[in-house]
Amino acid sequence: MDSNETQRKKNTGFKISKAKLKTASTSQQDLHNLPTQARPSVDPNDVVVPEGYVVEPVMVGLSFPTDVSFADDGTIFVSEGGSSWPTRPYMPARIVVRHPSGETEAITMNVHAGPRSVTWRDGELYMFFKGGYHAQIAKYNLQTGDLKILIDQIPSGGWHEPGGPIFGPDGLMYFGHGSVTQQGVSLPAGFTVDLAKHPLALDVPGQDVTLTGNNVRSRDPRLPFPFMIETGAFKPFGTPAKKGEVIKGELFCNSAVWRSRPDGTNVELLAWGIRNPFGMAMNEEGELFVTDNDFEEKGERAIANDPDRIWHIKKAREPFGSVTTPDWYGFPDICGDGLPVTHESHLPLRGKAPELLLENPPEWAGPAAFLEQPHSCMCKMDFSTSDAFGYKGELFVAEWGTLAPLNSPRPEDLDHGFRVIRVDVKNGTAEPFMHNKKFGPASTVGSGGIERPVSCKFSPDGKSLYVLDWGVAKVTPGNMMGFAHTGVLWKVTRKEENNG
Repeated sequence: MDSNETQRKKNTGFKISKAKLKTASTSQQDLHNLPTQARPSVDPNDVVVPEGYVVEPVMVGLSFPTDVSFADDGTIFVSEGGSSWPTRPYMPARIVVRHPSGETEAITMNVHAGPRSVTWRDGELYMFFKGGYHAQIAKYNLQTGDLKILIDQIPSGGWHEPGGPIFGPDGLMYFGHGSVTQQGVSLPAGFTVDLAKHPLALDVPGQDVTLTGNNVRSRDPRLPFPFMIETGAFKPFGTPAKKGEVIKGELFCNSAVWRSRPDGTNVELLAWGIRNPFGMAMNEEGELFVTDNDFEEKGERAIANDPDRIWHIKKAREPFGSVTTPDWYGFPDICGDGLPVTHESHLPLRGKAPELLLENPPEWAGPAAFLEQPHSCMCKMDFSTSDAFGYKGELFVAEWGTLAPLNSPRPEDLDHGFRVIRVDVKNGTAEPFMHNKKFGPASTVGSGGIERPVSCKFSPDGKSLYVLDWGVAKVTPGNMMGFAHTGVLWKVTRKEENNG
C-alpha cells in the first residue's frame, strides 16, 4: 500500500450530537441594526423579484451556510460548512434545525469540512462531507441519533466540493464530487486551503488516460527558500508526469457523478471530467442536471473566459446497472464551450498559459445544456414543480458570484453572479429571477439585499422558493475572507399565496 493510500485510510468516522439553540424573533427595524459589522442590515425591499412575488428573510445570522432541505412537516435544515475556508472568526461545522414550532436545534459534528449538502428522505438526514483524503456520505436519524457512513472512498482533500446526494423518481441516490486540483494540476495556491492539510491529495480519472508529459513548473511552498518543482496531471504535488504514461481509471475517482442504491451499495459511475458538480437537480421526467464552475485566470496554468455551465448527465437515463463506460465532460483540457484550454479565446491576460495534459482523450460529452458568464459560480439548484409558484419545469439556480479580482483580472467579471436565475434547460436560455437593484453583493453596492446565493430549494408543496445566502466574502487581488453570522435564508412566494 502506498503512502497516499495509507493517508486516505486514516480519515474515517466522526462524532455527532444535538443541542438546543437559542434564537430570537427580530423586527424589520432590528434588521436594519444587526450586531454584525460586515452585514449590519438585511432588507427585502432591496431585493428585486418579478412582479407578483414577495421576499422575506426567514433566518438571519447563519455562518457559511451551504445547503437547505425540508422535512415533510415543514422542518427546515440548514447546513453550515464551518471554517474550512479563510474566515473571521473561526466557526465549527453544524446543521441548524428549525421546527415548525420555532424550536431550533444544532446538530454538531467534529469534521474537517462541514456538510456541503443536506437532504431529508424517509425520516433521515443524508449529508455529504468534503475533507480528509476522501469524502463521506452519511445518514443520520434524528430520533435515534444513529449515524451511518454510507460511502467513504471518494478522493477529496483539495479545492472542489461534493454535490448531492439527491434522490430521483427511480428511488436511487445521485451524488458528485469536484476535482482536487483547481486547474488540472496540483499547484502552490492549493496550499492556502486543503492541500496544506492533505499534501498527497490528487485527482483520479474515471477512465484510463494517457498523459502528454506536459508538467507545470512552480515554486514549492513547503520549503522555506525559493525552490522550483514540476507537477503532472493526476499526480500529488511535486510529482512529474511522463509522456505516454497511462493512469488507470477508477470507480471512485473525482470530478465525477455517480448513482447508487439509497444505502450506498451498487455504486455506478455516470460521468467524470466535471470540474465542480456542486449543484445537482432532477426534473419530474428523471433528467439529471449538474452545475459546473469555470477555470481560473491566474497562476501557473491560467485559463481565460471559460463559461460556467450546466451539464445534462445523459447516462442517468440508462437503466441502473447498465452503464459500463462513463461520459467525459472535458476536465482538465476542455472548457465549457467545447474549445480546448489552449484555444486563443482562452489565453490569459495574467498567469502562465496552459498546455494540454491528456493525449487522445475520451470523446467529449457536450455541449452544455446552458452556458453562463464566466465566474458566476453557479451553485445549488432546484426545479419548479408547481403552477401555484409558477415557471413550472424551469430550473432555479443560485449564483454565488465572482471571486474577481482574485481569480480574474477582467473588470467585466466583477459583477457576475450574486443572483438567482431561472433556466429553460430545453432551450438553453435563462432570465434573472432574484437580484439586487444594482448587480453585485449587497455589501459592495451599499444595500440590505442579497450577498452570495449558494442554494435554492422549493418547499415540499412547491409553493415557496427558499434561497440560502452564504453571506459576506471580501475579495481582493490577493485573498478572500468570509465573515461569520452574515448568512440569510430568504423565502420567495407569490403574493396571492402569501396573502392566502
